[in-house]
Amino acid sequence: MPATQFDPDDYRMTVGEHLEELRTRLVLSLLGYGILLILCLVFARDHVLPWFCAPLFTTLQKYDINPQLVADEVSEGFMVYLQVSMICAAAFAGPWILYQLWQFVAAGLYPKERKYVTKYLPLSITLLISGMLLVYFFVLPWTLDFFIGFSIGIPAPGQSHSLVQKSTTQPALIVPSFRGEPKEPQEKMLWFDEEIQQLKFVYNNKIRVISFGSSELLRPEITIDKYIDLVISMLISFGLAFQLPLVVLALAKIGIVEVSALKAGRRYVYFAMSIVAAVITPGDVITATVALMVPLILLYELGIWLARGTESAWDREEPASQ
Repeated sequence: MPATQFDPDDYRMTVGEHLEELRTRLVLSLLGYGILLILCLVFARDHVLPWFCAPLFTTLQKYDINPQLVADEVSEGFMVYLQVSMICAAAFAGPWILYQLWQFVAAGLYPKERKYVTKYLPLSITLLISGMLLVYFFVLPWTLDFFIGFSIGIPAPGQSHSLVQKSTTQPALIVPSFRGEPKEPQEKMLWFDEEIQQLKFVYNNKIRVISFGSSELLRPEITIDKYIDLVISMLISFGLAFQLPLVVLALAKIGIVEVSALKAGRRYVYFAMSIVAAVITPGDVITATVALMVPLILLYELGIWLARGTESAWDREEPASQ
């Protein structure tokens, strides 16, 4: 037998050895996750959680709404803090956990199978991160802008949007306005912060905020747990949706769908993608098109290109293996 020929019998393991290897990989994965979880617990409260809430904060400022979230339960803030810390730790520990899983699975794969995994794993990670970045910087702000703008656009019964000047003998209180905070705020001092659209005053040597909302029929009061759930679900959904090229490649590789059939079915696939984009991104037409439909079409074409590029290589490998 040539020295370079692979013999799977040389790498066979007993059931006990497999379980011991699996236990070792799980312990290493949990150890790495635990270390990163501790780091995330340290930084999540002051850095990570504000980063999650930044798109909503900016949108509320745009519509002159007090940019504060609501916690309607005593433990809600702490539970959201733990949730965000655990998710961030899982995201950062993902490569380490995947590496440990790969070390366990690779022992049972043939060299050609290991080559395919190592070749396309970086592409999978890149697509996952790209989908999440698209959500955070484009889709999420557009979605928040649509929903909040629609909510505050409903007038209350008998409401008039114009201010009418009426004569009065009572002096009106005009609150001073600053961009930020005054240099030396005094006790019981009241002012409006133009930078973050908040009405503030000093009480017991601490700056407090007076909450106010719109005068329309609906006043948005968004709870932090519902918002974090929305962000996380969108990040996961788009991250997985961006794995479409690898799904198309796998279908062609296994033989479920031929490359010619993938090309011929473009019009039906595009139509289905437009419906999915309109449902997932409920903004205007531009939002639905740019945010999801166009990326999905490009990803589908990327999957066809990958399948077509490797199709000839598969044809060359099959006769060699016979």
